[in-house]
Parts: sequence; structure tokens; C-alpha cells
Amino acid sequence: MEELSLYFHIPYCRNKCIYCDFYSGGVRIADWKRLTMAFLNELNDRKMEWEGKRIVSIYLGGGTPSLMPAEMMSQLLGKVRHLIGDENIMPDCEITLEVNPEDVNDVSVDEWKRGGVNRVSVGVQTFNDKGLKSIGRRHTGESAEIALIQLMSHFSNVSADLIFGLPGQSLEDLNMDIERILKLKPKHISIYSLMYEEGTAITYLRDAGRISPVDDEVATEMFKIIINRLNQAGYNRYEISNYSIAGFESRHNRGYWTGRRYIGIGPSAHSFDGDSKRSSNPADIMGYLNRFAPKESEDTESHYQAAQEELTQMQKIEEMIMLSLRMKEGIDLNQFLRQYGLKEQHNLMKRAQKSIRQGNLICDIEKGRLYLSDSGVLISDSIILDLIP
Repeated sequence: MEELSLYFHIPYCRNKCIYCDFYSGGVRIADWKRLTMAFLNELNDRKMEWEGKRIVSIYLGGGTPSLMPAEMMSQLLGKVRHLIGDENIMPDCEITLEVNPEDVNDVSVDEWKRGGVNRVSVGVQTFNDKGLKSIGRRHTGESAEIALIQLMSHFSNVSADLIFGLPGQSLEDLNMDIERILKLKPKHISIYSLMYEEGTAITYLRDAGRISPVDDEVATEMFKIIINRLNQAGYNRYEISNYSIAGFESRHNRGYWTGRRYIGIGPSAHSFDGDSKRSSNPADIMGYLNRFAPKESEDTESHYQAAQEELTQMQKIEEMIMLSLRMKEGIDLNQFLRQYGLKEQHNLMKRAQKSIRQGNLICDIEKGRLYLSDSGVLISDSIILDLIP
């Protein structure tokens, strides 16, 4: 039976973090009952996409999913299970909820567990209060630590998100963040480099000269510190930005990197059929609600329609290279050969020779793998560009 992942996009935030380019609206406009109904109606409308599949992971992202009243979150997950049927959901299905530290309390934790959540991802970003304030986060370093401790006392699988390369962040600041998170010992740690995405407030501030990005050499040194320190602490780097204790890798995110079929529910959510078809819902909260949970007093006609994309073979090759090389095990050359043929595999290896000679790529003939070396991880973007046709 084919494996499938589900993603639900909860599109509300208290305020927008200045680096974030994910779609969301203000929580003041949230209609949680209507959103829940819309989720279930969309999922039911797309029954042909999930029927007969085996659900291996469910991920609630956003936005800020932990803003949804905890009892309603529990009810949503229960209704999703009822709609899909327990027989179609793996007994060990990974159910992840993204949370902000300020939303963690005894009531919310109990309700999340009751709903079936078994993995929690906490947006810490940094323990430095000045750094948190500069990027628009509402919590403090101390409250993040308290939230992590409370969650780890109830959930066996807790992940903490950190960001490095924040404006003004020093190597000492980064080391303090790392040591503080290692002291808490979550099972999973994600450490992302700050990205200046187009249209975000932080990019505007950079372009206006009001903040200065961390120097490239400093950012590279930060990445080295992260890799070395987490490795020493027993965390396996299984993807460029993700580290875990053995057995606690994110099953949901691995699905994205390995090409598993997934269905995205909610405004701006993306889907993939596991082969060549992608779709994305419009980033329009009211359009989504009017389409999937119209009010009786409103005109039910809706023009809300997912955008469809059919990938060409070249696009599929590009995606396989880009996504596979993010993972520690890299590209499965035998799978590449089966999917794209001897000619494309020959062309791939030809493009890889320069990086192999430089020691940035390793070709393991016995295992049939092409993967980044430790030095290659530091310049992964440029290597991936070289490998793409």
C-alpha cells in the first residue's frame, strides 16, 4: 500500500515574524469552527487522493497552529481520524504540531496529547532576548526553556528550532544557544540559517541599510560550530539543517525529501502525487473558507481553485538532485538510473567530477550513493547548482 503524508496549514499568527514568508493572517480574524469545517470538507472532497493509501505522518504547520484552541485541535484530529478511518492510518503515525512557547500550558498539553499529537516542534529560534525581540518573537529565552521542559515531560519526541546568522549575532551568542539547547536534550534539533526572502520585513530592513547580515565567513564558521558540537553531543545530522538522536528523525520531512506523496490541506498548502503532479491552494483565507465552508447567508459560488503543475522530466531530475543532496545519504544512484536512464546518470556523474576531485562530493560505488562530504555541506548550494542540468 502506498504511503502518504497529510499537511494542514493553520493560517493565523499573533504577529508576523520579520523573516517569515509563509502565508498567514492576523489571529483576530480567526474563525476556528469554520476553518475546522473547511479542512474536513476539503479533505473529504479529495478522497480519491488518499483513499487506499497508508497515512504515515500528519503535520500541523502554519502560521501558528498552537493558536488554535487546544480543545478544537483535539477535535479536529479526532474528526480527521474518523473521516479517513483508523484502518488507513498507521498505528505509529507521526503526528506533529508546531507550537510557540507562549502557547504551552497544562491544559493545551493535555488536549494535544488527547487529540493524538505525538511529536511537537517548538519555535525557539534563539534564547537571546535581544535577538528574539529583533525578529518579532513574543517569548523570552527563559519562557522557551520552561516550555521545552514542560513539553518534554509529556512527549517523548520534541524538536526545537533554532536560527543562526541573525543580525548582530556573534559566535559567542551562537555557542550559548547551542549549549543551552544541548543541556535540555530534545530528541531533535533543527538549526536553520537565516534567509532573506523576497517580500519579508527583514529583507526590506537589509535593503534599506537598517540592519547588516552576518558576514559570509562568520556564517560559515557558525555552520562548522553547529555540525561539530551537535555531532559531539550524539546528534546525527541526517539533513543539512536537521539533527536528531537515532530513531527520532522527522518522518514527515523525510517524505518531502524522498518524494513521498503528500496532500496539503488549507490556504496556500501544497500537494504532490509522488511522481510529476504538484498543486497549490491559493493564499487566500476568505476565499478558502467561502469555498469549503460557505455561510448560508452568502453566495456559495467560489472561484477558489488550486493551481496545477505537471513537472517535466528535467524538472523531476532537478528536484531529485536538490532534495536528495540535502540528506546525509545523498542521491541513490540506482534509483536515479531506474527512473531516468543510463544517459542521464552518465551526465550527472560527469557534472559531479569537479566536486568529487575537490573532496566536496563522495561517490560510494559499493552503496550506490553520491553525497556531500562535511566540507561539501558548507557550500551545498553551489554544488547543487553545478549538478543541475
